[in-house]
Amino acid sequence: MQLRVTVWGENVHEQKNRIVAGVYPKTMHGTIAEALNREHGIQAGTATLQDPEHGLTAARLAETDVLVWWGHAAHGEVSDKVTERVVEAVWSGMGIIFLHSAHFSKPFKRLMGTPCNLTWREAGERERIWVAARQHPIAHGIPDHFELEYEEMYGEPFGVPEPLETVFISWFQGGEVFRSGLTWRRGAGNVFYFRPGHETYPTYHQPLVQKVICNAVRWAHNPEARVPNVTAAPNTPVAKALEPIVERGPRLHQDGEAGYR
Repeated sequence: MQLRVTVWGENVHEQKNRIVAGVYPKTMHGTIAEALNREHGIQAGTATLQDPEHGLTAARLAETDVLVWWGHAAHGEVSDKVTERVVEAVWSGMGIIFLHSAHFSKPFKRLMGTPCNLTWREAGERERIWVAARQHPIAHGIPDHFELEYEEMYGEPFGVPEPLETVFISWFQGGEVFRSGLTWRRGAGNVFYFRPGHETYPTYHQPLVQKVICNAVRWAHNPEARVPNVTAAPNTPVAKALEPIVERGPRLHQDGEAGYR
């Protein structure tokens, strides 16, 4: 079975910044998708902000096992309608991976329900990424630590809910540390945030970064069928209760009437 992945890219910096275009002539999302397509059992395509409905129609999401999201300059341009569509797909069982500055994207903030803020510095400093959960599937084949010579610093506190697992922790040359690989469960969907990936540095060409993303895609995949009507809150009539009950007291809604508790 082919694991179906959609790599979503904002596709703004690559078009407007010569440095980014030089580092990623195939775009960041294209580079990530290309790396995933080299892996057995993974079929990756791309979608961008500029596509109709940002390339994330209901049909496309229904055919996506795992969505990978990179954004930075145009978070506000992502429509609320598409954001809700993505979030509901995650609740129903689609896996999702947020990369680098996608910590401030609409879908991530919606799923986290928190500010998702942090401290940062763009200085091209060294990042040392430590494996904090050696037996975790996302860390499979990754050494105890590896270094990125040039990266943007992200520092604590990171305004997200307590994660299920902390897979990676980063140290930066300036002294800060950051929880750089975190997992959550939202509804039936697996969520992973991975910090590296500033657009002016060749981070997504780095083999170990590519391996982490590949591992994360496999981990995030939920092979079960999607949960249908994931936001529905149906009324269960008295007559359909599993055990006989006698209705007592007044009620607001009649059986079969629209409404929710």
